Amino acid sequence: MQEIDNKSAGHELEEQNIGLTFIHTPFCGTCHLARKMLTTIEVTYNRDLFKECNASLHPDLMKTYQIKSVPCLLITHHGEILEKIYAFHSVPFMYDKLSEYVKK
Repeated sequence: MQEIDNKSAGHELEEQNIGLTFIHTPFCGTCHLARKMLTTIEVTYNRDLFKECNASLHPDLMKTYQIKSVPCLLITHHGEILEKIYAFHSVPFMYDKLSEYVKK
């Protein structure tokens, strides 16, 4: 996962064809479990798929994309919201959910 820096958060999301952004906070236990699931999916695809964003450092991004809670996987197309996933049920669930957005 690549960290989105403070200055380019919104701009970076707008440039991505399909953007998969993992939004978290450092002290969130559920966020740590979700990160492990997403890391497993990246290993399966054998490449970096996700950007990550610390919600504490990007309140403007939280407001712009109306993120209600963390963890959140924000799926965008050139900055437009396609989907927000708040419930990371399991690795197979997330893999199936992401298969329509990620090409092998």
